[in-house]
Amino acid sequence: MSPRILVVDDNRDSADSLSKSLRLSGYDARAVYDGFAALREVESFRPDVVVLDIAMPGLDGFEVARRLRALPALQGVLLIAVTGYGQIQDHVESVLAGIDHHIVKPVNTEVLLKLIKAHVAPELPMAASEPRREQV
Repeated sequence: MSPRILVVDDNRDSADSLSKSLRLSGYDARAVYDGFAALREVESFRPDVVVLDIAMPGLDGFEVARRLRALPALQGVLLIAVTGYGQIQDHVESVLAGIDHHIVKPVNTEVLLKLIKAHVAPELPMAASEPRREQV
């Protein structure tokens, strides 16, 4: 089963475009367009990663992050803010809300994919019993 990613952004074009790009990269990605829809969607979709805009009407991304972190079933979810907010205070507020990574738009898809891959398919460390290859 492909890792599940929920994209949350009130800009439908951005959300749909990013969701499509993630699906083309092999992920099971869905898009929703506001914070309340995100809270409803996580109940059934159970994402491994949530890519979250901050500046949304009604329920902003910081509040969505705080509410997601309060759900026991989503304690291991990776939260990535993708936002136009790039000031130091915005980064601090992301950390306080429980967001793992804060990326300023425009999104560098390569960076986003590396963060996702590191969470859903981290490299396994070399086993202790595996012989080391040393140069002579």
